[in-house]
Amino acid sequence: MNVVMIGTGYVGLVSGACFADFGAAVTCVDIDPGKIQRLGRGEIPIFEPGLEDLVVRNAAAGRLTFTTDLAASVQAADLVFIAVGTPSRHGDGHADLSYVYAAARQVGEHLRGYTVIVDKSTVPVGTARQVGRIVREVNPDAEFDVASNPEFLREGAAIADFMRPDRVVLGVESARAEALLRSLYRPLNLIETPILVTGLETAELIKYAANAFLATKISFINEMAQLCEQVGADVHDVARGIGLDGRIGRKFLHPGPGYGGSCFPKDTLALIRMAQEAGVPSRIVEAVVEVNAAQKARMVLKIRQALGANEAGKTIAVLGLTFKPDTDDMREAPALAILPPLLDRGARIRAHDPKGMHEARSLLPATVEYCDDPYSALEGADAMVLLTEWNEYRGLDLRQIRSRMAGNVVVDLRNVYDPAAMRAAGFDYHCLGRTESLHNNA
Repeated sequence: MNVVMIGTGYVGLVSGACFADFGAAVTCVDIDPGKIQRLGRGEIPIFEPGLEDLVVRNAAAGRLTFTTDLAASVQAADLVFIAVGTPSRHGDGHADLSYVYAAARQVGEHLRGYTVIVDKSTVPVGTARQVGRIVREVNPDAEFDVASNPEFLREGAAIADFMRPDRVVLGVESARAEALLRSLYRPLNLIETPILVTGLETAELIKYAANAFLATKISFINEMAQLCEQVGADVHDVARGIGLDGRIGRKFLHPGPGYGGSCFPKDTLALIRMAQEAGVPSRIVEAVVEVNAAQKARMVLKIRQALGANEAGKTIAVLGLTFKPDTDDMREAPALAILPPLLDRGARIRAHDPKGMHEARSLLPATVEYCDDPYSALEGADAMVLLTEWNEYRGLDLRQIRSRMAGNVVVDLRNVYDPAAMRAAGFDYHCLGRTESLHNNA
């Protein structure tokens, strides 16, 4: 089976490499010749655990190739996946579909024989029908179907999510398109992966509904953490107590500085805009977005209060910059909202991140200093702020941290450390929704 993946960003590259590992002949197409050349040499433009090995192995086996020649690739394809970016449009929060529609026009011009065109990008309800309309306009004689196959990949765990998914969603309108997609995903039959077949609009909405619901859980537990701080409860025990209920589940009930990344911020906004255009309320999702923005502002206040409401002239060691561990993605990372206000008030920031510092340099103010390791960042610091829970930060030597720091303030925005242990080590420790107790809730 010949598969074309248009776009070699996060979704396109991961999906293309995984389909090749399933045994398909996959051609990844991109308009950037430099990026295609680097991929051909096995140089991966993003950090995702396991991706480099997957790409190199399947390229060596001849199942995965990279090209800028969309025309030749599409002409030989059985399935063409559109996996281009759909960022929030400036001004109104709608998903920017210009890249999707441009890809649809190009695909339509070069179709030869029956082909299934699959929206892999996260797109609003109705996009698949617009893709079909565009293809018919540019090539009235084309024989094709349009399908929607949303991705559910977590950055940092994308390979496992693709190879062992909770479900595969196929939005189709013909038995022929369904058969081709089922054949492509046949290796997942061995692990009895549920395959949900729906209409186009339903598949498109499933992705937005899923991300909005997960974002809701994050904002909810962050609000509960605030309440816990005021009434003396422990948010970790609250999360366990509700998460053990099978109707709720334990995942995404971890307090923190707010969600970020490439999906939740733009998808919640896009869902709100879709609901507004459809004339229906979306008050819960609107509140989720508001709570998330307020959480980031609250983290600035929490850091300021830990420093005595005066951060001017003080050095803050920041550990972690990416929106989550095991990725180099800085898109909508809480660091982008939390650090600039501290700098504006005269703080000096020394930062470390295992993978995100290169990208951070272009997004954060130039006054941020970057260090090669966490202990260097802590040298002479008045306070340490943990922003991203990379595993290497969990096992830091508390005695060495204390000896290197000039001050003793630690603001743990991911609740990685045990409050009792931190205070016993001499730290003025601040966290989210926890009080010191006999329980080790780290």
